[in-house]
Amino acid sequence: MGEALSRTFRQHYDNFMLGPDADKASIMEQDFTGTIDAECAVRILVIEDDSTLANYICKGLDELGYTVDLAVEGKEGLFLATSESYDAMIVDRMLPGLDGLTIVRTVRATNKNVPILFLSALGEVNDRVQGLESGGDDYLTKPFAFSELKARLDALIRRSTSTDAAVTAISVEDLEMDLLSRTVSRGGEIITLQPREFRLLEYLMRHAGQVVTRTMLLEHVWDYHFDPQTNVIDVHISRLRSKIDKGFEHCLLGTVRGSGYRLG
Repeated sequence: MGEALSRTFRQHYDNFMLGPDADKASIMEQDFTGTIDAECAVRILVIEDDSTLANYICKGLDELGYTVDLAVEGKEGLFLATSESYDAMIVDRMLPGLDGLTIVRTVRATNKNVPILFLSALGEVNDRVQGLESGGDDYLTKPFAFSELKARLDALIRRSTSTDAAVTAISVEDLEMDLLSRTVSRGGEIITLQPREFRLLEYLMRHAGQVVTRTMLLEHVWDYHFDPQTNVIDVHISRLRSKIDKGFEHCLLGTVRGSGYRLG
């Protein structure tokens, strides 16, 4: 999503969603204040098949500092919801392939306690009750104000992190990462990383022992949903390997030829 979409989002999101009676200037000012530190961003999964609305939501959350993954149909959304770790989900009810209620019921059946916000044009009392009874934590009807979406999402995340023990550290063998202080060490030696290197290492550590493909890294570390045809991944992997493996007898970061990379 480029600069043009960013300008479009700021200028036209209110026209698209809010209706003629909204105080658009004040709402947009409210929507984009209080951004969070991008390095400490939480991960949000958005499952929405309306491409225009989905892009607006994703762009708005991205500008506020969230890390956002988007699925445009039900089966893809369910796969991401059950295979990845998210701090919150935004789920449309009416989706191609698999409806939102089924997605949420399946997620809950796997014992995932991720906060889930339903987003739907179905706004009758019975519709909202169905959404909440299926496992949703909140229900927002369309059209809506982005400021309300953000407020509800933040409230769900606050409640979740206040009741669940949040992961504050990750370790792979003698490599340790503190997510609160944003520090990395190996064998007790502090390793200095740039923000992108930290994000790359965090993703690899969260998937330790698994083969991580270039596509996965492009999507989750660089937020690219296309191949930029550059060696950006190779450069960062090389730099990261020199920092976490150089001087140590056992190398943690390996290349899986033809597939990707594996840590640990």
